[in-house]
Amino acid sequence: MNLYNEYGERLEKLIRPNSHPLAVRMLRTPEEIPEEALRPVRDFGKCMSTCQTFALSRRFGETVAQLFEDMWCPEPVIGFGLAEPPRYFFEGRTRYPDGVKSLEAGANWAREFPRFEVGDYVGVVSAPLTTAGFEPDVAVVYCDSAQLLRLLLGLAYEDGRDVTTVLGGHSACVYAVVPPMLKGECQASVPCRGDRGYAGTQDYEMIFSIPRDQIARVVEGLEQPGTSSVPTRFSMNPEYRLSTGYAEIARQMGQRAADGSEIKGYEAKERRHSLQYR
Repeated sequence: MNLYNEYGERLEKLIRPNSHPLAVRMLRTPEEIPEEALRPVRDFGKCMSTCQTFALSRRFGETVAQLFEDMWCPEPVIGFGLAEPPRYFFEGRTRYPDGVKSLEAGANWAREFPRFEVGDYVGVVSAPLTTAGFEPDVAVVYCDSAQLLRLLLGLAYEDGRDVTTVLGGHSACVYAVVPPMLKGECQASVPCRGDRGYAGTQDYEMIFSIPRDQIARVVEGLEQPGTSSVPTRFSMNPEYRLSTGYAEIARQMGQRAADGSEIKGYEAKERRHSLQYR
């Protein structure tokens, strides 16, 4: 077991995702492909989209590698820099007329599409973070909104900073890998129509990506008492119990309860009992 496998086990225990968090690595040479990796054309006789190979890894525990010849969807080919994008792409014709109002709008999208430089990489490999025999460039976690909340709290524990992310309605595999690697920052992304239609991603799922250098930070942040719980039910009760910190802010700004009394703060244990925190 390597260090990242251990982080994967801790992460799964902490947020209990419905599928394995992924270790994803961009390949600079074919020789970097793990011996145990499946290859779509060689092993299945078919090309596959990257959302499908990610699904094989996160749902069934497989290690899967793709080079150019294994790719089916062209957008990760462009995003991962495996081939030179044609003029047709930059003119916006892959989006117009069905997806955008004008060619100009399609060209805007193509121009801003996140991508690596052509030639930097020759392929991509994915595996469960708990079992991957390689060092990931990024950990990719499919999660629900409660688990995403936990991940954001864990990330912010160290320096208190929020995520500035790039959201798009296409190419989830690209948005989950390229921006976090280029920026060196965690990113949230939305499963695209292909991910939903061809790889089984569900309505409740979002994607959170963690670059390699921040995996330890997120896991260790998740293990802190103040980030380890979220409510499992809600109530619409007015004047619910505020934390001591929130109550102090409210008092300093002159806020009061409706009856004119001073706002009281409650410790975490009291609030968790009241809210049925898990």
